[in-house]
Amino acid sequence: MLRSSYDPRCWLALLATLAFLLSPAPMLATDRVITLLGDGGDAWTFEKKLEGELPDGGCDKVLIASRGATVEGWQAAGRFGAVVPLQEGDNEVRAICRVGAVDRSVSEPQHWRVRLLDVPKAWIRIVPAENGIVVDAGATEQAPAHSAPIVAHQWRSVPGNPQPLTTADGATLGDSPIAGDELVLRTPDIEGEYQVTLRVTDALGRTDESTAAFLVENGKPRAAELAEERPAWLDSAVVYGVVPFFFGPRGFDDVTARLDAIKDLGATVLWLSPITGTQEGDFGYAVTDHFGLRDTFGTEEDLRELITAADLRGLRVIMDFVPNHTSEQHPYHRSAEQRGPASPYYDFYDRDAAGEVTTYFDWENLKNLNYDNAEVQHYMVEAFAYWVREFGIDGFRADAGWGVRERAPEFWPRLRDELKRIDPDLLLLAEASARDPYYDIVGFDAAYDWTNRLGEWAWRDAFEESALTAARLRAALVGSLTVQAEAATSRSGALVFRFLNNNDTGERFVTRYGVARTRLAATMLLTLPGLPLLYTGDEVGAEFEPYNEGPVLSWTDTHDLREHYARLVDLRREHSALRSERLEMLETSHPDSVLAYVRPAEQREDDIIVLLNYHPRAARATLPVSALKGTASLVDLMSGAAIPIASDVPAVDLPGWGARVLRRETADTAR
Repeated sequence: MLRSSYDPRCWLALLATLAFLLSPAPMLATDRVITLLGDGGDAWTFEKKLEGELPDGGCDKVLIASRGATVEGWQAAGRFGAVVPLQEGDNEVRAICRVGAVDRSVSEPQHWRVRLLDVPKAWIRIVPAENGIVVDAGATEQAPAHSAPIVAHQWRSVPGNPQPLTTADGATLGDSPIAGDELVLRTPDIEGEYQVTLRVTDALGRTDESTAAFLVENGKPRAAELAEERPAWLDSAVVYGVVPFFFGPRGFDDVTARLDAIKDLGATVLWLSPITGTQEGDFGYAVTDHFGLRDTFGTEEDLRELITAADLRGLRVIMDFVPNHTSEQHPYHRSAEQRGPASPYYDFYDRDAAGEVTTYFDWENLKNLNYDNAEVQHYMVEAFAYWVREFGIDGFRADAGWGVRERAPEFWPRLRDELKRIDPDLLLLAEASARDPYYDIVGFDAAYDWTNRLGEWAWRDAFEESALTAARLRAALVGSLTVQAEAATSRSGALVFRFLNNNDTGERFVTRYGVARTRLAATMLLTLPGLPLLYTGDEVGAEFEPYNEGPVLSWTDTHDLREHYARLVDLRREHSALRSERLEMLETSHPDSVLAYVRPAEQREDDIIVLLNYHPRAARATLPVSALKGTASLVDLMSGAAIPIASDVPAVDLPGWGARVLRRETADTAR
């Protein structure tokens, strides 16, 4: 354990180390033959295991000197090694062979740049108390390498709380911070979710912030269970997938210019396709820099302006992030290829029995990271957190989330804990099947509408044969509902991320199936439980393949789809039944071609009934008597038309490729 920075013995040792590092090399009778093996480079740790070779005849002691300390190493059979403490930033390290009181030889220096931040870590505890809530900073940690005591705690309220928070003595917790390592807050009168932020400062002036959430339910407060509960804003979220190069040559600026159109469509979340540094000509998944932006999309300032403009319109912004692999052109991989085991990044990559780096499927340019290496995990946690701290990103779509899970299933809960410590309202979306309960258990808020087979869209084959489309869709929905029901017995369950198009679906849905079926499928998409996605240009029937970069899309709505999408999003916002997680399938007289389901509401008269005719011929769909008992008529929320219902044989007429989104009218409401 490192001594406190205020221990005088520690300072004496540090001064001695600095004196050695700054002094001229000693005049030795022999050459410098003690050697540190390998290269220096980036370090994602504050302790580095270093090894080297000894001179002939050995040494009485081998010392390794760094900024952090001078440590004595082990030696055996011509080798030596030690775990050397490092500090944030640049570290020069030398090995010393000491015989008696004489330094027989000194190695050439190695230089390590520690990329981790050596700062304290703020943690908030929330404990309900009699007539209030106690928030305290007792779990806060000192900086890991150069420790110093915490000397200041400041609390402030997060904008957007249902009502202002007040302390037990009547002070208002707002933008102006209140000092103290503990606060007692009065229980708010208005129910809902509340957030508070803690900023801590240590004796060396280093700071960190954490935000925590609590809920008031039935007049009582409780801490939010961030590992189990989704952000409340997700209940009404509609995601819009953004591929910047389809918006125009200015990247972020061209996306910013279309924010009003996206907002008017009803979307609430922007999902940016990969925007970090990438291999030239790649869509973005061949990452060359997890901390830098793709030059062709714009500058950091351009991204900040996009995020600010989105925030002003009530749009959250999430990033498509790539933790599973890097490009072969990433500096770490290039070093590993060129230097072999001498590279500090050789063990950053997953290798097969022959020592070859494994790849993401058969994409030879995508090199899998080695999550058994603790530095890789540190590197990736810091990369995710960087975009939250520096840019206020609202969440992430974790590319190939299943790939990291296969190699290191413990990583995802670790990442979630750190990100939710910074911002409890973040969205974490896994590119993995929502039918696998693992992703809910480890704390993802949503996962993909896949089958149990990796990457297989649950609706993939349903639309190929119209005579069986409804039956195939029903089977897919029942399969996902079963998993969700099992998850909901103990947890909230990960939302199903539903889509017609995304970056991996190739040719657009409208290209493959035409406008009529696109309108019908869009109606289904936005009336089912889950987290719906509209992808770049869906609202205008844009036809392209995402991995072809361009040309820039025309936003002319030649298929009259925009109004259809906007109306469906409006219905989702207006009717709580369409935002719930409840779904009941209905049998009809046309089970192969007509898909029917109920979205139950708190009150039966607020139920929404959806009928979808996946056949070019019109159909009169008979419904179960029990489903419409007491219903005098139905109102089609898309057209406003009233549909009388016979009590003995209830049926609804559907045009070919037609849909009805219906709300019941009982005998009482009809009068």
